[in-house]
Amino acid sequence: MFLRSKYQICLSNIGIRLILMADYLDRIGAGKILLTNEPFSFDWVPPSIVGRDEQLIELATMFSGIGNHSISCRAVVTGNVGSGKTVLTQRFGLDLMSRLEGKRKVTLSHINCRNHPTTSQVLRQIAISLDDRHPERGFSPGEIIQNIRRNLIAHENHLLLILDEVDVLVRRDSSDLIYKLLRIDEGRSKSGSISLILVSQELTLFGLFEQAIKSRIGKSRVLNLPSYDEDQLIGIVNQRYSAACRPGTIGEEIIKKICRSAAEAGGDARMAIELMESSILSAEKNGMSEVSADNVVEARKEKVRIVEPSEISNLSEHQKLVLLGICRRLKRSEEVSSGDARKLYELVCEENGYKTRGYTTFWKHIRQLELQGMIETRSSSKNRGRGRTQYITMSNSTPGALEV
Repeated sequence: MFLRSKYQICLSNIGIRLILMADYLDRIGAGKILLTNEPFSFDWVPPSIVGRDEQLIELATMFSGIGNHSISCRAVVTGNVGSGKTVLTQRFGLDLMSRLEGKRKVTLSHINCRNHPTTSQVLRQIAISLDDRHPERGFSPGEIIQNIRRNLIAHENHLLLILDEVDVLVRRDSSDLIYKLLRIDEGRSKSGSISLILVSQELTLFGLFEQAIKSRIGKSRVLNLPSYDEDQLIGIVNQRYSAACRPGTIGEEIIKKICRSAAEAGGDARMAIELMESSILSAEKNGMSEVSADNVVEARKEKVRIVEPSEISNLSEHQKLVLLGICRRLKRSEEVSSGDARKLYELVCEENGYKTRGYTTFWKHIRQLELQGMIETRSSSKNRGRGRTQYITMSNSTPGALEV
């Protein structure tokens, strides 16, 4: 009897543990705030673009002749990280296909050159977008280009090709592929095969091209997207919130707090979207049905910002030197004083053969780095000398990664 009781208790405990183990899965699909996380994905294309009406009109003007079957159009779209380049060009492509339905058949192909950084990889992705049975190998780049053209002509199709982060391809494989795509119809009886949109974080992308490409694209077809302001970021976050969350779970002040942080970091929409999602997940992890200000603070502390290579490239030489000195100290310390940051800057200048700039210019560089979200500053509670010492931290970045 005693053994049976112990056996029954053991089975009972096992059953309880199994029930408890199963309970944690109940959270899947049963969020108190989040209904779907798809709108927080960078691949999500919203039904309309917030804060880019002027830029969409300008892009449409560049493609004003696209309704003519013999016309190919082209554009270069640049902008800092989080300025909406990818989503704008994809939305434009989808809207263009819809507008031309019944007038001209258009296939949209969006290729990220960071994921496919070579000429052969890009060409293969183009070929697959037109024919998913395209063989993986066996053709030279020239043969694939002509196969692409033959496919388009045979199906009376027009390709709208978006090459995202195209500077990666240009730096690795030169701009030869772009030149060939621009000339794909040269010497042929039929024209209008491919329209091209080149997208890059590199604001000087147009300058990377050889003169033959510049003349074919035209400087007037370069569209540079400005950073978002706080009101535009609020519109973007509200759009994602409405598509992803239960109504009434995130207050207006919380959204403003999130967007203020992103606006101060340079108007980065990606940062605003990521901070929004992290705040929601923080609230749900704690079993809350609404996002609080504490969730935003927690999400911001835990967020390690990924600084894109182009952000560093777009800094001035002395801004890079200031940042390098700060990174060296913050690899082993939580913060660095403004005085020490100045000394580190002088040391880095000496090592790299640069003449140091004055103290006022040095502080302008500090402020610019702070505005771009690469560093943060706080004032000391104690006065030292004539002014108050500033302390510099990187709570949203990784110093070691930036230094490299």
